[in-house]
Amino acid sequence: MLETIISNKRPMEFIPRNTEPAVRLHLLVVDPDSAVRSACAEIASSLGYAVESTGDLGQARIQLRGRRADILLVDLPNSANHGLELISEVKLLYPNTIVIAMTASGTVNAAVEAMRCGASDYLTKPFAMDELSTVLDRAAENQTTDKTARQVRERLRLSQGLGSMIGRSDEMEKLYRILSKVALSAHPVLILGESGTGKELVARTIHAFGPNAQKPFLPVDCGSLVPTLIESELFGHVKGAYTGANRSKDGLLVAAEGGTVFLDEIGELTLDLQAKLLRALQEREVRPVGATHRVPIKARILAATNRDLASMVEKGTFRKDLFYRLNVVNLRLPSLRDRREDIPLLAAHFLDRISKERGAKFTLSDEALRTMMRYDWPGNVRELENSVERACALTSGPVLHLGDLPTQLQRQGLEAHRASNTAAAGNDAENHEATGVRTLADLEREAIVSAIRTLKGDKLQAARLLGIGKTTLYRKLKEYGIADPLSED
Repeated sequence: MLETIISNKRPMEFIPRNTEPAVRLHLLVVDPDSAVRSACAEIASSLGYAVESTGDLGQARIQLRGRRADILLVDLPNSANHGLELISEVKLLYPNTIVIAMTASGTVNAAVEAMRCGASDYLTKPFAMDELSTVLDRAAENQTTDKTARQVRERLRLSQGLGSMIGRSDEMEKLYRILSKVALSAHPVLILGESGTGKELVARTIHAFGPNAQKPFLPVDCGSLVPTLIESELFGHVKGAYTGANRSKDGLLVAAEGGTVFLDEIGELTLDLQAKLLRALQEREVRPVGATHRVPIKARILAATNRDLASMVEKGTFRKDLFYRLNVVNLRLPSLRDRREDIPLLAAHFLDRISKERGAKFTLSDEALRTMMRYDWPGNVRELENSVERACALTSGPVLHLGDLPTQLQRQGLEAHRASNTAAAGNDAENHEATGVRTLADLEREAIVSAIRTLKGDKLQAARLLGIGKTTLYRKLKEYGIADPLSED
């Protein structure tokens, strides 16, 4: 019976899914057709939603003032724009409400108008019950994910991590437990991990939580200096030791005076310098460049690299005895893709810092954050920080949208959206083929390309025709990967 109310297609059996939301979500159905309204309400109730319904837009406004809806399922009449006005009002008052539009008009303009007003999904009447269930499932997943992400961002100030380190994932909790013990010792520590995972930050945290935190922390990048300068930096030199040495200088191992020397990219040291460093660590003294005397040292050594030192030892490019001397305690930092739950915390931390620096509050849209959660971040935390800074520099408002993120993230967001729609379509391929249902993203993309083609490439006029700003149009072109609209298939 329900099938014939919603769709005039071949009847099928409706089996309620065991996909009740973890949190009971509130759904408001607005449709003047009592049969459709009742059918939608019954299906949504079977999926675990707390459902209210009405056939009157004015009554819908009253109900929304009394209780915010998590999801709004609203009919758009063909001959009036009142439904669009309701969508705009809801998104203005409750930006976190997910809106699903229903209409008997399958035109591109109807889809674009609904999207422009704030709808995130679209159903063309008549539709099958499985289509409605799929759309509601997707909305519930997005609503629950977005709500959790917002809660995590709100907890940022209460629970960040350890010292300046940000993260509360299981991987980071394990790291914190080890750091709290390592910091109290004087043993050398070898910090391993991919580029951008925060190896220097870990080294600074070990120093800051140690007994000699008030003494110097001296970093040296072994991969950025030529061997002669690294030797002078580490061991010091006497006046006249080489051209330009106009005065004697203590090396970092001496200048630390009981503090910490952090040797970043230790794998870049030449074999000759490795031998000299090993001697210094064993004998606890150094001989400055050009000197005949030795100077005692008391520094703690922390070293880091993104290279495989064990493999280098086997190949003979890194000394085995130095490797064992440095590898008394080994810390391997997790990549960002292995602790995705920390991404909202890290992004909020960077946004908070940038907001303070610029005197303007920045926040991430739910869509942008979802995309960041899916991205693999080959550059790890450093890439995340750079992406947030870039978005803040390019955005035209306080909310960072997907189009403000770097191209590789925009592409990730588009591919995820297409994959989601493809997966949903695959659940009932025959159904979609019979109705000709297409995704909102495809309809929007088609509308943009069609408008630009019609106006022979005039993007400004195309934006006006579509009812969007020029900046939004360019963001959409990037988001959908449209390089040349005039040559699109």
